Amino acid sequence: MHGPQVKRLDGAQVSRFGFAPDVTLAIRANLAVLQTLQQQIEIVEKRLMQQVKLNPDYALLNTVPGIGPVLATTIMMETGTISRFATVGHFSSYCRCVDSRRESNSRKKGEGNTKNGNRYLAWAFFEAANFAIRSCPQARRFTNASSECATASLRSRH
Repeated sequence: MHGPQVKRLDGAQVSRFGFAPDVTLAIRANLAVLQTLQQQIEIVEKRLMQQVKLNPDYALLNTVPGIGPVLATTIMMETGTISRFATVGHFSSYCRCVDSRRESNSRKKGEGNTKNGNRYLAWAFFEAANFAIRSCPQARRFTNASSECATASLRSRH
């Protein structure tokens, strides 16, 4: 039985499973907690959506392929004021979207701290990229072209 099916169970259905009375009681208690939490989550999400829709950044984020309401909200709330980043590079680094390596004269001098930055933004942008590849023909073409270039580059080395 999967999560959505469990969420729709009621007390009578749980009783029909034929579990021991203590197990049935525990399942009913867990379902009551689950339903209460789900109601509270819906209330908070509704209020959050009312607030974020007022922000012009939210509407702008929703125009990006691969970014929908959940990712737009996550990116907007986790980023805060974008002007706090001096450059695009600083923001990209904060989002963990760039390698954290140190080089000098094209030689590797060490690895940076890959745990610096915001893991939720890293997750959001990674998810957005995956959704864009699936839903946006331009993103799919770009990815295919990039992988073809990488394959050609590897072939030329051998």
